[in-house]
Amino acid sequence: MFAIKNFTITDLERINTINLDPYTETYGLHFYVQYMGGKLPYVFYKAEDPHGRLAGYLMGKIEGEGENYHGHITAVTVAVDFRRQGVAKMLMNKFEQICLENDCYFIDLYVRVSNKVAVEMYTKMGYALPRDVERKSMIPKPRPVTCAEAFGNNEQ
Repeated sequence: MFAIKNFTITDLERINTINLDPYTETYGLHFYVQYMGGKLPYVFYKAEDPHGRLAGYLMGKIEGEGENYHGHITAVTVAVDFRRQGVAKMLMNKFEQICLENDCYFIDLYVRVSNKVAVEMYTKMGYALPRDVERKSMIPKPRPVTCAEAFGNNEQ
């Protein structure tokens, strides 16, 4: 089982091995620090195993106004040794809960379309890939949908 906790400044030195993954975006120290502290609009969570090993993390924020008020997942990544154990799903569920509590209209994120494993995971979690794959956004739906359903037309 994994525990989801707030990410702290002392955790920064522990993310280096996770960030070696070629699909993981890395940022400067200032960028990570601005997400810490547990105060909206920024959130930064970590997943730890029972031995205190860092299994993964999620950085996100709440942004926009009106119907564009939404959650944005800046980064979610899981250490190689902990993949396919539900860590990303636990982190995503935590962020989704925060977005629901704050009346967000949707959640978006960017993912490389070449990262097929991640795209499949997000799709299984109910996110849909818009037709404009150059934006690489995914928008939550109650179930996976086709592009035609997502954009209200019958074109493929």
